[in-house]
Amino acid sequence: MSRTPAMPPVRSADLPRQVVKRPAATPEPPAATPDRPAPPHLSFRPDIEGMRAVAVLLVVLSHIGLSTFAGGYVGVDVFFVISGFLITSLLLKELSKTGRISIAGFYARRATRLLPASTLVLVATLIAAWLWAAPLRLSTIMGDAIASALYGINYRLAVQGTDYWNAEADPSPLQHYWSLAVEEQYYFIWPLLLLVSALVWRGRRTVQTRSVVAVLVAVGLLSFGLSVSQTPHLASWAYFGLHTRAWELALGALVAVGASALSRTPSMLAAGLTWAGLAMVGWSAITYSEATVFPGYAAAVPVVGTALVIAGGCATPRAGAQTLLRLPPFQVIGKLSYGWYLWHWPVLMLGPAALGRDPSLKVNAALAAGALLLAAASYVLVENPIRHRRSLRLVPRRGLTLGASLTATAVVAATMVVAFAPASTGRGQAPDTAAMLAQSEDPERELRQLIAQSVTVREVPANLTPALARAEDHDIPIYRDDCHLEFRQVEAPGDCVYGDPAGDTTVVLVGDSHAAQWFPALDEAAQTNGWRLVSLTKSACHASSVELYSGQLDRLYHECMQWRADTLAEIRAMNPELVVMSSIDRGSSDLAEDYPEPDQVWAQGWVESFRQAAGPDTEVVLLLDTPRPGSNVPECLSEHLTDALACMPAADEVSREPDRRALVADVARAEGVTVVDPMPWFCTDQWCPVIVGNVLVYRDTNHISVPYATLLAPLLADALEAADRT
Repeated sequence: MSRTPAMPPVRSADLPRQVVKRPAATPEPPAATPDRPAPPHLSFRPDIEGMRAVAVLLVVLSHIGLSTFAGGYVGVDVFFVISGFLITSLLLKELSKTGRISIAGFYARRATRLLPASTLVLVATLIAAWLWAAPLRLSTIMGDAIASALYGINYRLAVQGTDYWNAEADPSPLQHYWSLAVEEQYYFIWPLLLLVSALVWRGRRTVQTRSVVAVLVAVGLLSFGLSVSQTPHLASWAYFGLHTRAWELALGALVAVGASALSRTPSMLAAGLTWAGLAMVGWSAITYSEATVFPGYAAAVPVVGTALVIAGGCATPRAGAQTLLRLPPFQVIGKLSYGWYLWHWPVLMLGPAALGRDPSLKVNAALAAGALLLAAASYVLVENPIRHRRSLRLVPRRGLTLGASLTATAVVAATMVVAFAPASTGRGQAPDTAAMLAQSEDPERELRQLIAQSVTVREVPANLTPALARAEDHDIPIYRDDCHLEFRQVEAPGDCVYGDPAGDTTVVLVGDSHAAQWFPALDEAAQTNGWRLVSLTKSACHASSVELYSGQLDRLYHECMQWRADTLAEIRAMNPELVVMSSIDRGSSDLAEDYPEPDQVWAQGWVESFRQAAGPDTEVVLLLDTPRPGSNVPECLSEHLTDALACMPAADEVSREPDRRALVADVARAEGVTVVDPMPWFCTDQWCPVIVGNVLVYRDTNHISVPYATLLAPLLADALEAADRT
C-alpha cells in the first residue's frame, strides 16, 4: 500500500500572533466563569509550525524515493495530532468566551481555509491527467476526484485496497486526499460532541471539563483498539479509516484540554519531553518501512512523540526542541506545508509523463522542488487572500456558500474530463484472428505466424477484441458463480463443475488467478472433448505448498494455506484423470520468511503439491506462467494508439524469475509431471506482441484477456491430451 500522509488543515499560524513569553512572565489567563471550561493556553506556536515542516519533509522525502526515510508516512500521524490540538484549542477558546460553539461558523472557517487550495490542486490535477495520463485511467481518476471533493476518498481507497484486480494499479494522483477526508469526517463529529457536552453539563465547569476528557478518552481507546485489532486483518481499512485514526486526533485534543495546566510544567521537564517526542518521530520515520505493520501499535510512537512535543511546548521551555523548530527554514516550510503536500503528490505522479522522463530520485527531487514553488504561489495568490477576506470570516453563510461552490466546481470538472476524454480506439485494420485459427488445419502454426507478423504492427486495430475500454471485463463463469475465491474465502459455495458435467474424464484446474485465466480455454476444450471440468482457484493463492505473505492483507495469508491444504486433499480423494496446476511466478518477498535459498523453497513446495494431488490414476500437468508485459497493456495502448510497439516487451524480460522457472520445470519432470510451457503461444524468440491479429493479449499487467485465452483452447487441449496419453 502506498503511504500517503495528509496535511491537517489548521496551521499554528492561524492562531493570533503574540510574543511567546516564558511562564514566569506570562500573565495568568482570566478566570473561567463557573459554567465554562478554562480556555487553553494560546499563542503562536513556532514549534508546531516547525513540526509541520518536519512532517511534510518526511512525507516528501519518502515519496521521492529516498530509502532513508521509507517510514516518512508517519507524517500523517504527526498532522492528525497537530490538527486535533489546534482545532480543539480554537473550539475551547470560543466556548470559553461565548459559552457556545457556532457550528456554521466553524464549518465556514474550515471551508475558506481548506477548499480554495484543495480545489485548485484538484482541478489542476484533472487537467494534467487529461493531458498526460492514460485515457483509460480518466474514469478512475474522475471517481477519485469526486470522492475527494466530497471527503470520502479514504473509504474508496479502503475498498480498492482489498480488490485483487486493483493490486498492481498505479497510485491515483489524488490518493493523498484520503487524509483530508479523515480529518473532515472527524471535524464533522467532534464539534457536535463538544457542543453536546457543553449543553448537558452547562453550569458545572468541573464536570463539563471532565465530560470532555471522558469523551476523548472513550473515543481514543475505542479507536486505538480498533486500529490494533484490524491492522493485521483488514490492513487497508485500518490504514484509511476514520474509526482507526480518530484516536490520533483525540490525543491532540486531550493535550489541548490540558494546555493551561501543561503551561506550568517545569522548564527542564518540558524541554526533555519535546526532545524525546521529536526523537520518537524521527526514529519511526527512519526505522519504519513498507513492511511495518501499520498503523496498529506502531503508530503509537509518532503519535505519542508528537503529543509530547506539543505538550512540552505549552510551557515554552528555553532549551526545548523549539530552538530547532523555530529556525527560519522550518518556519517557511511549515507555512507552505499544506500547499506543498497538496501539490507534491500529483506532480510526482504526472510529472514524469509530462516531461517524457522515467521516474528516478533526481527527477522526483526536482519535481518536488517545483511543487514547493507551486505551493508558495498558491499560498500568496489563493490561500491567504481568501481566508483573510473579512466578508467570508464575519458572515458564515458566505463561507459555506463558497465551500459548496468549490465542491460543485470540482465535481463538474471531474465529469467534464471524462466527458471529453481522448479517444481510446485505434484506426488500424487486422484480420479476424479467431476465424483464421478456426479454419486452420494447424492452429498452433497459424498462431505462431500471426505472432511473428504482429511484432511489426504499430496501429491499434479498430476491430480490436476486446476494445481497450472493456479490456478489464472478466465475465467468466467461475467469477459469476463465486467459484473463484477471494482473499478471505476458504470454501466455494457449490461443486464448481463445468465443461460436460456428465463426462467420463474429470479434469481439475487448481491454482491462483493465473490458473483461473486459463478457465475460458479449458472450459471450451472440456465442452469439445466431453470432459468434466472442476475449477478450484483462489486469488493470490499459489499452488506451491509454501507459506505466503499477502501484500494486500499485510500479513500471513492463512486463508490460502488452509484452502490449499483442503483443496489438495479433495483432489486426491477425487482421483481425477487429469490435474492442471498453474500459478504466477511470485517473488521471494511473497514468502512468509526470508530464506537463504528461496528458489529451492518454491521448488520443494511444488514437489509437495504434486505429490499431494497425485492419485493412483491421476496425471498431473504443470502449466507454466504466462509472460508478464511489465505495464498495464490496455492503458499503455490507449496512450499509443499509433505505436503499439511502445507497449511490447522483449521476450527476455517477461519472466519474473527465469532461473526459478527452469528449476521448477526440472523438478516437475523429475516427479513425472508433464510440463507445458505456453511462451511460444505468446512470443517470438525476441518479442512478445501485446496484440495478435485483432485480439488483445492482456487485460492488465499480467493476466491474459478472455478472448485470447479462448483462442488457445485447441492448443491447450492438444497439450493435455498428449499428457493424458503418457
